[in-house]
Amino acid sequence: MCGIVGYIGTDDAKEILLRGLERLEYRGYDSAGIAVVSGEQVHLFKEKGRIADLRNVVDENVAGTAGIGHTRWATHGVPNKINAHPHQSSSHRFTIVHNGVIENYEQLKTDYLPDVKFESDTDTEVIVQLVESFLDEGVTVEKAFRQTLSLLKGSYALALLDEKDPEKIYVGKNKSPLLIGLSDGVNVIASDAMAMLQVTDTFVELMDQEMVIVSRDSVKIQNLAGVEVTRDSFVAEIDASDIEKGTYPHYMLKEIDEQPLVIRNIMSKYKDENDAIKLDEDIRNAMTAADRIYVIAAGTSYHAGLVGKQLIEKIAEKPVEVHIASEFLYNMPLLSENPLFIFISQSGETADCRGVLVNVKEKGYPSLTITNVPGSTLSRESDFTLHTYAGPEIAVASTKAYTAQMAVLTILAVDTAKAKGLPISFQPIKELSIVATAIETLCDQKEVIEKISRDFLSVTRNCFFIGRSADYYVCLEGALKLKEISYIQAEGFAGGELKHGTIALIEDGTPVIALATHEHVNLSIRGNVKEVAARGANPCIISMEGLEKEGDVLVIPAVHEYFTPLVSVIPLQLISYYAALHRGCDVDKPRNLAKSVTVE
Repeated sequence: MCGIVGYIGTDDAKEILLRGLERLEYRGYDSAGIAVVSGEQVHLFKEKGRIADLRNVVDENVAGTAGIGHTRWATHGVPNKINAHPHQSSSHRFTIVHNGVIENYEQLKTDYLPDVKFESDTDTEVIVQLVESFLDEGVTVEKAFRQTLSLLKGSYALALLDEKDPEKIYVGKNKSPLLIGLSDGVNVIASDAMAMLQVTDTFVELMDQEMVIVSRDSVKIQNLAGVEVTRDSFVAEIDASDIEKGTYPHYMLKEIDEQPLVIRNIMSKYKDENDAIKLDEDIRNAMTAADRIYVIAAGTSYHAGLVGKQLIEKIAEKPVEVHIASEFLYNMPLLSENPLFIFISQSGETADCRGVLVNVKEKGYPSLTITNVPGSTLSRESDFTLHTYAGPEIAVASTKAYTAQMAVLTILAVDTAKAKGLPISFQPIKELSIVATAIETLCDQKEVIEKISRDFLSVTRNCFFIGRSADYYVCLEGALKLKEISYIQAEGFAGGELKHGTIALIEDGTPVIALATHEHVNLSIRGNVKEVAARGANPCIISMEGLEKEGDVLVIPAVHEYFTPLVSVIPLQLISYYAALHRGCDVDKPRNLAKSVTVE
């Protein structure tokens, strides 16, 4: 959600900011803008829509060596040019960009800014007006900025320009992620390191309730009490070529095809020289010491957690609960005596998950994060981290991050079982290798799967996914993929639940996609298919080799029963991709959605 870039150096900031924002398009947004300091004047350009629309309104004749930029995902105020960032103070001296939500902005308006005329409907404008208001009381800009930050409740990552001092950018951070990039005579600001890889690969992480004064030659970090802070930088381990589409028409299709490589990469990272699973001893001890595992996640990661629950309980014989982060945050259940919390997040910045983590840490419970971004907030603040090694995922609809999460959860289950001395009836590295090959086989059947999508989904307004056991969890993910990028109303159900109400929605021609990959429920799910077919549904059965029957639309390669979710989700990802493509939808950037959900 939302993205920030900033630049202060020697080159023209305008193009650097625009290219940085293009690298952040994956996060989801509905408007964008940049502000460039030229001499002692700030030139502001913003527009509703895509970065391409913003480029059309940027004056090519404006040049400056400092500036800030933003992509906005609307929270306060409708998506339009007025509410787009950057925002300015009444005199236009100060210009700001902001990610996050200021929870007390209305109270701040009443208490400090009763006579100020606001131009936008955003909470952000309150921040910049406060800075100017405090400056009018005779304090320095630095003190006015610090005083403003000390009043803000909620989340923020922000950057502020002062028209009268173009040699500095003022930065603040609380809960929302923000990095400072370092180079020779140049410094940058970014929500995500990949936005500024064109300038540098060396970054410093900011912590909550810190402010920074950035110039081209220095970075001064301090807490809100004014105490200076020193922190080592890190090198972002991102290959710039990883965030390019190459010959692919969409990032989503590229990332679907990358899944075999991701599985093999995970295998190589979590095995020893004897091809045996091996994790950090501290993680193993935390898993074995826990009397119950609590998995906290959202969206696709929640679906991966449901699969992980089944794997950990069956392989490691450890009880697991899976909770939606936003619900757990405000409705924590009774906990066991020795819980371990596992947070699953592609970005490692999911605000709801972090809210739970803060509560968990206050209670003194151990925590483990499974994420694709090892330097992220959840990774940094948890006791332990397992990296998914999926590489940058740009498309909003998650594909390879989901399969990577399930693969890592499988490895965690196996390692815990070994630590407990439990028998393991399969060779995990060998089975993961078979999975990677099976995914490749399915990715090579794009024409077949595109035809399935066209035959079943080209004109429908809704679709149901049904399955039993782990297939049910995959159906939840398949329905999410379809609805989020094609806008078809789609729902995933346990096969046996249809007759308890939902079957009333079945009409002539309603597509019902059924998964049949588990022998012990194969006949049951096929019975559910007959029930919906008898009421006019158009059934599409995807089965596993060895369980197939005449009339099945697609047969996936056979894999071990624990690993079927890694494989059966592939055709559902591709079906969703082609459904969106056929309907003319923006596959990589679906409406109203964001890749990294950094507000509650």
